[in-house]
Amino acid sequence: MLKIEGHRGARGLLPENTLPSFERAIALGVDGLEFDIGLTRDGVPVVHHDHALNPEHTRDAGGSWLASPALLLRDLDMAALSGFDVGRARPGGRTSRTFPLQEPCDGARIPTLAEVLALGRRPGAGAVRFGIEIKLSPLAPEDTAGPEAFAEAVVAVLRAEDMLPRASVRAFDWRVLREIRKLAPEVPVGCLTAEQSWRDNILRDRPEPSPWTAGLNIHAHGGSVPRMVHAFGGPVWSPYHSELTAASLAEARDLGLKTVVWTVNEVSDMQALARLGVDGIVTDYPDRAVEALAPWRQDAPR
Repeated sequence: MLKIEGHRGARGLLPENTLPSFERAIALGVDGLEFDIGLTRDGVPVVHHDHALNPEHTRDAGGSWLASPALLLRDLDMAALSGFDVGRARPGGRTSRTFPLQEPCDGARIPTLAEVLALGRRPGAGAVRFGIEIKLSPLAPEDTAGPEAFAEAVVAVLRAEDMLPRASVRAFDWRVLREIRKLAPEVPVGCLTAEQSWRDNILRDRPEPSPWTAGLNIHAHGGSVPRMVHAFGGPVWSPYHSELTAASLAEARDLGLKTVVWTVNEVSDMQALARLGVDGIVTDYPDRAVEALAPWRQDAPR
């Protein structure tokens, strides 16, 4: 049954990765929330997309926009991090141009993973699931904690909040997924993939294994991304939506993989992918998706 995940909550409608954005996505009827995790200096998993505070949508305690992204999450403790306001896009910036319908929520703070998971216990949340993307890069190890520290912190919060059964974890850097499986093998892991100029973690143009794929080499698997994900242990493949083909989806299905595509914002693309038979769609506009994909979700459990 096709599932809809709200990307960073409802990024097209409200500021990304904020509690109001997640609340809106739940109210719209998503099956899951997709969001990003960073780690503070004192080891708190927080919901934030970038390794550093993003000046596109971050103001300091005095209301001034940040001048640069030099403040890494790993250099700030939770007390310091809580002083920043992420409830509005910078006027004239890329975010405000890309998401002109985004309503400001002045005063919104960077939430902790625990705070987002707590939304799942509220009346009306149903059995909403949590698609947790851990943000780290093998190319910039100095910017974040390592795979082991990330995995330990995330699993500890999931256990403390009793949300292991409702969580999945995904990453472009598959090393952290390997660590998650060691600590909590019951949690499904999803291998994020992209082969774009702005993000390529497969690197098929090189003879050696990509540093992103935990030692696996695309060339050892016949050039097939689904086969490499299956060899890693999946069970979820999350490709960039425009890279999915009918053939690769069929191959993934034959291998027993679930396929969840990202980030799909146009109704025509949503419906084309639904007809193709994907298992899940991640979108910035859950309002559009819930309406457009109703025929594919009529029997979806809530």
